[in-house]
Amino acid sequence: MTVYRKFNILWVCIILVGIVAQSVIADEPCNLREFEHGFVCVCNITHCDYLDEDVDNPKEGEVLIITSNEDGLRFDVQKYPLIKNSSDTITLRNYPIEPEVILVRGSQWSSAVNWFTRSSKVNIDVDLSRTYQKILGFGGAFTGSVAHNLDQMNDQMQEALYKMYYSKMGIGYNFMRIPIGGCDFDLEPWAYNEFPRDDANLSNFTTLDPRDLKLLEKIKQLKEVSNNSDIKILASAWSPPPWMKTNNQWTGASALKKEYYQTWAEYHVRFIELMAEKGIDLWGITTGNEPMNGVIGWLFVHFMSLGWSASNQGIWVADHLAPTLKKSTANKVKVLAGDDQRYTFPWWFRDMNSKRPNATDQLYGFAVHWYWDKFFPPELLDTTHDEYPDKVILNTESCIGDKPLQTHGPVLGSWTRAEDYILAYIEDFKHFVNGWIDWNLLLDENGGPNYVSNHVDAPVIVNKSSNEAYKQPLFYAIGHFSRFIPENSVRIELTIHDNNIDGVAFSRPDKKIVLVLYNKSKSTFYATLNMKQQPSVTFTIPPKTIHTVIFSEP
Repeated sequence: MTVYRKFNILWVCIILVGIVAQSVIADEPCNLREFEHGFVCVCNITHCDYLDEDVDNPKEGEVLIITSNEDGLRFDVQKYPLIKNSSDTITLRNYPIEPEVILVRGSQWSSAVNWFTRSSKVNIDVDLSRTYQKILGFGGAFTGSVAHNLDQMNDQMQEALYKMYYSKMGIGYNFMRIPIGGCDFDLEPWAYNEFPRDDANLSNFTTLDPRDLKLLEKIKQLKEVSNNSDIKILASAWSPPPWMKTNNQWTGASALKKEYYQTWAEYHVRFIELMAEKGIDLWGITTGNEPMNGVIGWLFVHFMSLGWSASNQGIWVADHLAPTLKKSTANKVKVLAGDDQRYTFPWWFRDMNSKRPNATDQLYGFAVHWYWDKFFPPELLDTTHDEYPDKVILNTESCIGDKPLQTHGPVLGSWTRAEDYILAYIEDFKHFVNGWIDWNLLLDENGGPNYVSNHVDAPVIVNKSSNEAYKQPLFYAIGHFSRFIPENSVRIELTIHDNNIDGVAFSRPDKKIVLVLYNKSKSTFYATLNMKQQPSVTFTIPPKTIHTVIFSEP
């Protein structure tokens, strides 16, 4: 058959069956604005882009493809019918190569379609029988800087910002991280009971600080407007008051004075109990943010920190924190250790047990940060999972724009930064991570405020002078995971037969299969999805494009 005849047959297929694919538009589409480095979606009091709450629920016999890409497409949603009893390949023709939709069945059309698209082929195999870790969820951090920036926006914008993150119209977050006391993303360093000094009984820590009371009111409002009461709040301390530390400073090389081990445990429990009295029950705490900052990181980290050795932290957890929690009203709160970079895995937890063999028995799991992941292999997570199979691994902090050679602060519209996130999320989930909590929910146009000018990027940047929010490509990169992979989803085996395409697959509690696929290359790929008891499905993955693909289990 000549190429000309194949081309004509292809267009006949377009005319006859192209209309069967249904395009579903978000309730409010993205208000796209171009900056030097790419596109953002602008949210203001008159317009903000949202998704249909039921958008991720395709009917049996349908496949759903949600797409974002470098060229400004954001959460483009399309549904296609599947023919359940067919053993042939079903070909879905999707954005961006015209015509928009083609359904072709049978091998006789494959050469015509491949000639037309000029795509490379890739096979993607899904195996439901091979299962891995369960997903806890996704979230971001509500720091003092976030609260400050929100105060500069009017009430309507604050509600919109809450909805875009924590509602099902947004990206469906169910986790939140908050500091215990201050952190670098604040207007100044602070802790409870700074005075009186040397006060082992914490006599001045009987109520919550006004800054935390304001934060609590915002969290309650967030829950109400996003219709999400099931938010898991994880709290971390950056530093105790300086008098508890060996260097008597907020930062620098330090350790906790041993006479205050019990005081520091009671400090955590008191914070948990005071929060509960005000109607906010914490899901968990960590053993402290980035303890290596006070050991080796003090050379370049100038914000609040507390240094630990792993063995001493094991003593503190086993002899002080765990027993104090157990005898308190906070005895259901989970404890995660680590809360530092991947290079601390798994030796930190082995060393915790070196002085107290039961130290890690007191833990629900381990917290990891992503900042130096490009220099330390993900197999460290595999080893940790193998040694401690009953512990969860939760990524509890990530942001970009923090490295010496990077632009510090926001780069509006940067797809390169979104790609870094996409590939990092995929990598972590392929190596037993159970969830991901990003850093600041939103920052200002400088990437702050930050009292030591440690400015970074964030998924949402607010322009306080115009009362606008810019939803970065980072926001949609996260949303392709967080919105469509709910709590208690289980990772399943996914094999992709080309290194240019990366991805991860999950089985959801509602018996839907979710794939997140990313094309790293500058070429279009023609992907064939193969799964037992299901007809093969073929679709395009254009360059620098992320697809979330959803369909029912066979």
